[in-house]
Amino acid sequence: MSMYKSIFFIAAIIAASTIAGNAQINNAKTETVKVFGNCGMCEKNIENAASENRVSTADWNEETKMATITYNSEKTTLDAVLKNIALAGYDNQNFLAPDDVYNKLTACCKYERTEKQEAITKKLSSEPMSLLVTHTAETNQLKAVFASYFLLKDALVKTDATAASTNAKSLQTSINAVQMGKLATDVHVVWMKVLSELKEDATRINETKDISKQRDYFMRLSKNMYELIKIAKPTETVYYQFCPMANDGKGANWLSKENGIKNPYYGSQMLTCGKTVETIKQ
Repeated sequence: MSMYKSIFFIAAIIAASTIAGNAQINNAKTETVKVFGNCGMCEKNIENAASENRVSTADWNEETKMATITYNSEKTTLDAVLKNIALAGYDNQNFLAPDDVYNKLTACCKYERTEKQEAITKKLSSEPMSLLVTHTAETNQLKAVFASYFLLKDALVKTDATAASTNAKSLQTSINAVQMGKLATDVHVVWMKVLSELKEDATRINETKDISKQRDYFMRLSKNMYELIKIAKPTETVYYQFCPMANDGKGANWLSKENGIKNPYYGSQMLTCGKTVETIKQ
């Protein structure tokens, strides 16, 4: 086989692979956008951050700093993909990477951040209101997540392991239903930070009928839910409460829609043990 035939053959394989990959994405939409980076490692990081099986893929060019993104328009949005890229440390035409994430990139990946950040910020702030996600919109989207959490808390107050398991299952469903692309940037950052542990703890509570274990998993679940509800702004006043006796005397928190103490860690044994340490308002 001649050199030219070999090159053509390799190119055909690459093209076929790309087409096959995109063919697996239904309702596919493809867009080309600016994503800043430096090297081959950046390419891998950017493409990994943008890729989700059968939902989205990306092909980033090191020379042009352009990424071709293909995504299922019924399951995600371009903004959702670009947010994930930013959260991996890479500024792009719509979103800036958090400074702490950028600072953790390896030396070769630290692209120059200049006036482009200011331009991106101005672009975002000048978008028409119809294109911006408001805190009200994302709070409505997270409403089912918070509602399931409070039902789970109430079940633990009643020391009802079966109800706790059932409500933890509802919480799993609510978490999985959240469309990340519709969250505002600051809420999205927190959501991505706590998502893995929220899923893990909800799953563990659902899978056991041991009330002691359910209460143990509820501690971290409550900590992460607090971070989320603080940034998302609740639709009603929420109380962050604390029991000094829980967690082997180390103390543990939970969220409640009532200022009165109903302790989910001890139930009727020490129902009113604790205090409100913070009031979270709309």
